[in-house]
Amino acid sequence: GPPGLETQWREIDNLNQQQLRAGDSWYLLDKRWYDQWKEYVHAGDQNSSSYPGKIDNTELYEDLDSYHLKERLSENEDFVLVPAEAWHKLLSWYDMMDNQPPLERKVVDLPSTVKVEVYPVEIYLCLSSNMESTVSACFSRADKIHAIHQKIRQHFNVSETAESRLWMRSTDTSSERLRNLNMTILDSCLSSGMTVIMEIRNADGTWPTSRPQIMRNSADEDSYRGPPGVCGLTNLGNTCFMNSALQCLSNTPPLTEYFLRNSYLEELNFTNPLGMKGEIAEAYADVIKQMWSGRHYSVVPRVFKTKVGHFASQFLGYQQHDSQELLSFLLDGLHEDLNRVKKKEYIELRDADGRPDQEVAEEAWRNHLRRNDSVIVDTFHGLFKSTLVCPECNKVSVTFDPFCYLSVPLPVSKERVMEVFYVSLDPTAKPTQMAVADVFNHRFYRIYQADESLSCILDRDDIFVSGCVDQDGEEVVMAIYMRERSHYRDYGSGSNNYGTSLFGHPLLMSVPRAQCTREDLYQLLLKRLAAGVEPSGKEEEDEDEDEEEEEEAASCAQANKRLPGRLRNTEKQKKALFTIQAVNSNGTTERGMGEVDGGFSFSSQPYIAIDWDPDMKKKYYNENEAEKYIKHQSMDVPHQQITVQLQECIELFTTVETLEEENPWYCPTCKKHQLATKKLDLWSLPEVLIIHLKRFSYTKYSREKLDTIVEFPLRDLDFSGFLLKKTVNSTEPPCRYDLISVSNHFGGLRDGHYTSYARNKDNGQWYYFDDSKVTYAREEQITSAVYLLFYQRQDKIRQPTVPPPVPSSSQPENHVSSQTHDGMDGASSCVSMETD
Repeated sequence: GPPGLETQWREIDNLNQQQLRAGDSWYLLDKRWYDQWKEYVHAGDQNSSSYPGKIDNTELYEDLDSYHLKERLSENEDFVLVPAEAWHKLLSWYDMMDNQPPLERKVVDLPSTVKVEVYPVEIYLCLSSNMESTVSACFSRADKIHAIHQKIRQHFNVSETAESRLWMRSTDTSSERLRNLNMTILDSCLSSGMTVIMEIRNADGTWPTSRPQIMRNSADEDSYRGPPGVCGLTNLGNTCFMNSALQCLSNTPPLTEYFLRNSYLEELNFTNPLGMKGEIAEAYADVIKQMWSGRHYSVVPRVFKTKVGHFASQFLGYQQHDSQELLSFLLDGLHEDLNRVKKKEYIELRDADGRPDQEVAEEAWRNHLRRNDSVIVDTFHGLFKSTLVCPECNKVSVTFDPFCYLSVPLPVSKERVMEVFYVSLDPTAKPTQMAVADVFNHRFYRIYQADESLSCILDRDDIFVSGCVDQDGEEVVMAIYMRERSHYRDYGSGSNNYGTSLFGHPLLMSVPRAQCTREDLYQLLLKRLAAGVEPSGKEEEDEDEDEEEEEEAASCAQANKRLPGRLRNTEKQKKALFTIQAVNSNGTTERGMGEVDGGFSFSSQPYIAIDWDPDMKKKYYNENEAEKYIKHQSMDVPHQQITVQLQECIELFTTVETLEEENPWYCPTCKKHQLATKKLDLWSLPEVLIIHLKRFSYTKYSREKLDTIVEFPLRDLDFSGFLLKKTVNSTEPPCRYDLISVSNHFGGLRDGHYTSYARNKDNGQWYYFDDSKVTYAREEQITSAVYLLFYQRQDKIRQPTVPPPVPSSSQPENHVSSQTHDGMDGASSCVSMETD
């Protein structure tokens, strides 16, 4: 029988004092039964009427079928918690109502608290292929996502080798990836009632969830069996820079094979604060698996683009960017996401102090690997030696630094030829001064001052030169924009102005100060718009040791053949063809823009807009006529392009330079910043060497693109002359490289386009990738537009495992088929695979 009442109380009370320890079991006990029991043992009478009877938890269950716990019960109101030992004692003394299961709960260690988990998390589980069939399971918040993963595999018989991923569905519409299987259910924000979906990768490398609901010609798509890796990338809106860089990386054999073998799965690093929680590596893996499944003409890298924008805000949105900038971000992101070093140690850097290079270099590389060890390091990282010399005390500082790509400068020539549009503002008078402006998007992007250097003008800018007549400083040079009013008022801006949009070419016009009234300006502009304009002769100016040719003396006459006749009618109607507004340089009207007595007062460069009513513009303004220009004969003279060898660029990279004012070096001996001389030398090179040609120069004085033709070897790029580390024995890798891919850049800084050439690792055939379009290419087509070059060390290059495809014209449409292909220099018959 049970012990005496006082003993019962003392034993249970003692046990109840114990601390909560993670993993221990505690039990729920109905509060009314427990209070009854306390009263009974305190009364001290075995035969008292307060005897509690069998343990009865009826009130805690939702129903007596499922014995599910009621929702929202609270401790010490509805139930008390007792440790396992106390529960078993009470059970042996009092027994329990028939069929009632004990309410055992585990102690969990959660951040900042240890508690009994009264309500575990109840989650619905299903497969993405059959969302109707769900099963519910309970988990502790301290369980890892791994437990859910295992449970789904067991319940739905998913094979251990199937590549799968999990999603949690928080609402009807949104789901979120559960990437890190080692995360706890608590940390992943899973709560009761949510569904976890497992999806299994399709044979074609896609995931069921990323496949668009309506597939384009899905029958073709499913049956398409193309060469793996020969796959376009859809342009999502100015994303050719990204597509071009991705094609180069996709055709880097060691990296692609690493992803196709799934080696990345074991190496994903979810905890690296410098990484992206494995997300960039996973998004990249998805793109590569789809491109190399051989089932797609083109892949839409939308998820990848979103992830990149998420981690590098400069790539958000849809502006054009630099493929090199993206490549650099991506290599770094992949490296940190796949870094095998889970905890980076702090390493004190030692000075070389005259030690032999070999020793210092080996130490530097060892230190690098102690913090950085990944497939990216294995494939792309090399080491260069940097030597700084102080101009004052001649202190020599030697360091060895790892690099992921070489950014090499291009030799710059002092001369340049430019194209300009010449607009004569008053055909009758000889211009006495020139106004030079960069026009972009119907606006004056910039109006240049006479003393500015030509180097601040880019080759691809549209430069308009206007001849102005300035008698005696009494003239104001006005910038005039053309705007069309919309039919609707723009209520959104809180003003009752009309919405306007810019069109046509802007004008520069000199106006006597006395005539800056609305009425006078209207008449002047009317006359100006009605004139026809004669092209002027060739103008030449020498400036700044550059030779500037007015290459395109072109009259962009805002002429309108029909104006004069119509004007007479409007005189009678007294209806103005357009109104005149003061605007800022963007062509928008700001509040409080000065108007004095019907005239305009201008402090700085005056901008005004001619606002056309849409109907008036249709009737009186002839856009075709206004956009016409005449080519000057100087345009017919082809200008010589400069050609340099890639080896010259590498030499330039290793020549001694003096540091710039903005970037001095702190000399430890002189204890001050010095403009030291710096020399870079190559010490050791990686398996895959990326060379970035610095075509875009953004200096204090200029922003320009160098269109220099760089000649580079397709095979046998020999670095033995550049490498400081001399081959010690024959086991050292040779320093000869073959080209495997290039990223091209066509056009200017703002409006450029990127494409790529690459050699397929399986069949050895070269292809040209232009967003979603893929065409066969011959080596000799790889032209002057190269921007990034990918070279692989010869001893690592495998011979093709598949015979190269023969371009033939008999293939079905929408396949790689022979046809002439324009838009590439020197291509005669090349093949095109359209994908849109």
